[in-house]
Amino acid sequence: MAVALVSAQRSKDPVTQVGACIVNQENRIVGVGYNGMPNGCSDDDLPWGKSSANILETKKLYVCHAEMNAVMNKLSANVNGCTMFVSLFPCNECTKIMIQSGIKSIIYYDDKNIHKAEAKASQLMLKKANIHIRKYQQNGTPLVVGKMKCKL
Repeated sequence: MAVALVSAQRSKDPVTQVGACIVNQENRIVGVGYNGMPNGCSDDDLPWGKSSANILETKKLYVCHAEMNAVMNKLSANVNGCTMFVSLFPCNECTKIMIQSGIKSIIYYDDKNIHKAEAKASQLMLKKANIHIRKYQQNGTPLVVGKMKCKL
């Protein structure tokens, strides 16, 4: 989880920084990602706002989420059977990517969006796909990463 939290710090998103880390069955890191603009698109040229009368002026249509980037930036040929650590409960779009990529377990740190329709859709798909998801259980020494304090 610490790697996911540290990865989140790379995001230029001024509101929600999300990080993800994929580990294989031997707990070796095989992919890392954070939320950001697509390759070749400057973080400074596209909007980071969450609301506007014009959806084209929000980040919603442009940002690549951390989970997508972790899968796309993976070091191995596939992530079938791997576990994804993510700092925020996954949205429905990222859940579809994780299911299709073969991720079998998801451990998340924060569930501040759990009440949203996107999270409810994620829960339904994960249940139907038999993918284990759970909240990170804190124990050990506190780790402070940016604004987040995590016990590992």
